[in-house]
Amino acid sequence: MKNIVETILDRRSVRRYERQEIEPEKKQLIYDAITTSPTSHNGQQFSVIAIEDQELKEKIYELTKQKQIKTCSLFLVFCSDYHKMDVFAQAKGLDLQPIHQTLDGVLVGAIDATIAMSNARIMAEGLGLGCCCIGYIRTAAPEELSKLLNLPQGVALVCGLTIGYPREIPDIRPKQDRSLFIHHNQYSDEGMVEQFEKYDDVIGRHNETHTLAKYIKWSEQMEKYYEESINKHTLQYYQGQGFGVDKEPGIK
Repeated sequence: MKNIVETILDRRSVRRYERQEIEPEKKQLIYDAITTSPTSHNGQQFSVIAIEDQELKEKIYELTKQKQIKTCSLFLVFCSDYHKMDVFAQAKGLDLQPIHQTLDGVLVGAIDATIAMSNARIMAEGLGLGCCCIGYIRTAAPEELSKLLNLPQGVALVCGLTIGYPREIPDIRPKQDRSLFIHHNQYSDEGMVEQFEKYDDVIGRHNETHTLAKYIKWSEQMEKYYEESINKHTLQYYQGQGFGVDKEPGIK
C-alpha cells in the first residue's frame, strides 16, 4: 500500500482500466473509508450506490457518454440523502424540519457526499487502484439516471467515482500556482492576473504536447465549460427530487 503523501500528491485521473476484478478485501476497505467520513453534525446525509453489474454500467454510459464508467470494475454513485432520515423519523414520530428545502441543507448533503467520495478515492489509490471522479452524472441526464437507480424523493445525485486496475498511467496535469489557492489571513487578488497568464501558457503547452495535440489555453477551455454549464438544469432536477432550493421555509 502506498503511503499517504505519495497517494495524495501523485493523484491523476485514470480513465482506462484492466479487465480485472477488485479483491473483496480492497472493496471493504474502500467502503470502510466511505462510512467513516466526517459529516455535518454527524448527520451522515449521503448514500452510495455501488455498481458492479456490467449491463447497468453500460446503461449509465449511454446516458453520460463517459467511457470509463463501462470499463471500470466498480462505479460508485454518491448521493445527497435525506430520505433515510425521513424513513426513521416517520417510524419514530419525529417532527423533522425540511432542511433539504434550504440552500444550506442542499450544500450539507452535497458536501457530505463529496467528502465521502474523496475518502473512497484516497483509499482506492492507496491500494494501487486507479480512479476518476465523475461530476457529469449530475448534469448529463440526472432524471433518467435517478429512475434507473430507483432514487426516491429526498435523494439526489452529487458525483460518481470509477475505480479499477489502471491500464494507463496518465500524466499529472499542471495545477495553478499555490498563491491562487492559499490565502493567508485574508483573501487577496494581488498578482492574480499575472499568475493566471503564466498558467494559461503552461496548460496551453501541456495540451499541445500531452493531451490535445493542440495549443489551447486554460482560459479558452474554461470559457467553453462555463458556456456549456450555464444551460444545465440542476436546480430543476433537485426540485424534482424534493429539494425545494428556491425558498427558505424558516424565513418569513
